[in-house]
Amino acid sequence: MGKLATPDWILKGFKSKDEYDKKIGKKTSGKNAGKAYKVKKCPECGGINVGVVLGQEEGRGKSEWECKKCKWKGRDIDEKEVGEEEFLKLGE
Repeated sequence: MGKLATPDWILKGFKSKDEYDKKIGKKTSGKNAGKAYKVKKCPECGGINVGVVLGQEEGRGKSEWECKKCKWKGRDIDEKEVGEEEFLKLGE
């Protein structure tokens, strides 16, 4: 295994990788542009207050989810990837 190399954007005097990418004309994909969060939603009521149902013994979970709002229980949970702004709105 070789030595780690200093990234080009540092060697050329830029303060961030994003600034360097803009200068050389490299475009970032929309999905990786901002931070993404995975949010689990109840398939019945659409609530985000869901949690894992714990089993009898430690480490032997039933792999089920429970909605705290409508008391739904099951395995098929809706998972959605949202951006930072939408994630912050969900917490309000």
